Amino acid sequence: MNQADQVLTPITQAINEGAITRRELRQLMSRSDKPALLRLALWLPLVFFTGYLIHLSIDTRWFIPAMFVHGIVLVHHFSLQHECVHYTAFKTRWLNDLVGNVCGLIIMLPNRFFRYEHCDHHTYTQRHGHDPEMIVLPASVKGYLWYLSSVPYWRAKISELYRHSIGHINNAEKKFIPKEERRTIVLEARLMALFYVCIGVYSVIQGWSAPLWYWLVPVVLGEPVMRAIRMTEHVGRPTVGDMKVNTRSNRVSMPWQFLCWNMNYHAEHHYASSVPFHALPLLSNKLGSHVYTENRGYVGAHIDMLAQIVGRKPRASAG
Repeated sequence: MNQADQVLTPITQAINEGAITRRELRQLMSRSDKPALLRLALWLPLVFFTGYLIHLSIDTRWFIPAMFVHGIVLVHHFSLQHECVHYTAFKTRWLNDLVGNVCGLIIMLPNRFFRYEHCDHHTYTQRHGHDPEMIVLPASVKGYLWYLSSVPYWRAKISELYRHSIGHINNAEKKFIPKEERRTIVLEARLMALFYVCIGVYSVIQGWSAPLWYWLVPVVLGEPVMRAIRMTEHVGRPTVGDMKVNTRSNRVSMPWQFLCWNMNYHAEHHYASSVPFHALPLLSNKLGSHVYTENRGYVGAHIDMLAQIVGRKPRASAG
């Protein structure tokens, strides 16, 4: 490979090798409000249905399982928010901002902050010290289970919201948040914190327990599932800049594909992040072997990670 080839992006290489044409790529990048609105027409009834399961299970042994199922749906608002920060969920820009902020309130992820953080994740995927969303392959099974517990995640998120609320942005965050946007990030955090405080105070004064059982507890119960899914995207893949090897797609069943808004096609998404969620399956068909795909799905990805952790398989950290 000559020096000119080395600077080509993977999607450009795929184009040069005939896997996809530039015209086809442009067509796949076309945005529309309709696919996301149609999915929301199914998504919102699903949210209400799983919430209703909690209502039906009150004072029964199914109460916690029902909250867990509802929580799995709630934490998948991350997937929708992820599409919104890319401005690919909807063609209409303000719809992306509106829906993204609502999703952020549900899972405590400030939308504007996430947008800047996620931009650097795409720029520096799997590069130590540069990728702000990088999840390091745990050193032991104990560390693996500790991460899946979501305790480290919530500790970091609550600390992050508190810091931003009091106006403190750390040095790592200053790398990806433009100086002129830092006041906005602080204001965003303060408004989010104020929203939570108002809900909490009103609930205590009025004896209103619904937010606890239909929102907070389910989100906490469901977050380990989201942590497990997020791990399958990059953890255990080589910690190098080449997205042909540093990102993993997963073949999953239709229910999971629906919940994650097609983000199981994660390598394809990194290849062309401007392609909307609804076009990722078509992009996957075009790219084929150009992306790394785990055909055993999420379970297979975790088998791969655990094999590396216990030493049955060499770690991929060196590529």
